Amino acid sequence: MEPEKTETSEKQNSDHFRSEKYSMDSFDVLGTLGVGTFSRVRLVRSKDQSHMKPLALKILKKTSILKMRQIKHLRNEKEIMEQLDHSFITKILGTFQDDYYVFFVLEYACGGELFTRMKKLGTFPAQDAQFYIAELVLALEYLHDKGIVFRDLKPENILIDRLGHIKLSDFGFAKAISDGKTYTMCGTPEYLAPEIILGKGHGREVDWWALGVLLYEMLAGYPPYYDDSPFNIYQKILLGRLIFPPHFDDVICSLISGLLEPSIQKRIGYKQNAASELKNHAWFSNIDFSSLLAKECASPWVPELMSEDDTSNFNTYPDSLDQPHAPKFTRDRDPFIGF
Repeated sequence: MEPEKTETSEKQNSDHFRSEKYSMDSFDVLGTLGVGTFSRVRLVRSKDQSHMKPLALKILKKTSILKMRQIKHLRNEKEIMEQLDHSFITKILGTFQDDYYVFFVLEYACGGELFTRMKKLGTFPAQDAQFYIAELVLALEYLHDKGIVFRDLKPENILIDRLGHIKLSDFGFAKAISDGKTYTMCGTPEYLAPEIILGKGHGREVDWWALGVLLYEMLAGYPPYYDDSPFNIYQKILLGRLIFPPHFDDVICSLISGLLEPSIQKRIGYKQNAASELKNHAWFSNIDFSSLLAKECASPWVPELMSEDDTSNFNTYPDSLDQPHAPKFTRDRDPFIGF
C-alpha cells in the first residue's frame, strides 16, 4: 500500500468521526489491546459500512478519574491531542461518554508497542535505532514548535503502524508551556531528566534527555541509569556517571552524551533550533529527514498481519468483568460535559 493512500484513508476516517456524534452502539468490540491504572484500550470496528477500518478505543472509568482528581488532567490530554496532526503521532478521531466511562477514539497502530519489539530483539541494530530515533526527532520537533512538552517518552508509548513507522501515543503527561517552565514531577523514573527530579522547573529539554535514554536502551538493551528502587535511580541520574558499552562507537557516544548532559544550558536540545542541531549531528548524516517525514523511507520492520484487525503484536488481556457504579451528579453539574 502506498503511504499517500494510507494518509488519505486516515484523513477520511478522522473527518467522519469528528463530524458526527456516536456511542458504544456505533462499534463492534474486537478485543483488548492494553490496560492502564483506570483505563482499557479496545480494538473496535465501526458498524458504519463505509468506515470499516479498525480503531482503538481508550475507555476511562469516571469513578476512578474523580477519585484521583484527574478531570483537569484528562481535559488537558484531550485538548492537546485535538490540535495535533502529524505522521508520527497517534491521531484522536473523537471523544464521547456515557454514565460510566469517557471514551477516546484513536487510530489503530497494528504493529504494537516498540517496547515489545525491543524485548524480542534485546538490542536494535544501529540502523534500526537510527530510523526510529529520527522519526521521533521529527515528532518532538512538531510538538515543541507548538509549545508542547511530551514528558513521557519511553518504548511503551511508541507504537508501530502497519507500514512500520512510529506513532507517538499517550499524551497523559503532555503539557503546553510555550517558552515557560512547569514544575510537576511526572514520567518514568529511568527516563527523568535531573531538573525534573530536583524540582527546579523544566521545559522541552526533558524530551531530548529522554530521547537520549531511549537511544542508549535501544543499543545497549538496558537504560543508562537503572535500579530496582526509584530512589536509587534518581541518585544515579543526579550523579551522572554515564558508562558506555564497548560496542558504542565515538559518534553515538557523542550524541548520547550531548542528550544526557546534566547541565540544561549545555544539553543538545537547549538551543532554540534544537531539532536542527540534532538533525545535523554526524550520526544522522545518511538520513534524509524530508523523505522520512513523507514516509518514503523503508522501515526496518513491517508487521506481518493476517487481517486489518490482527492483534497478534499486542499482549493478550482477559476481558474485564468490572461494572463500576455511575458517579452521582446531575447533568447540569456533570464535570465531564464536553467529551
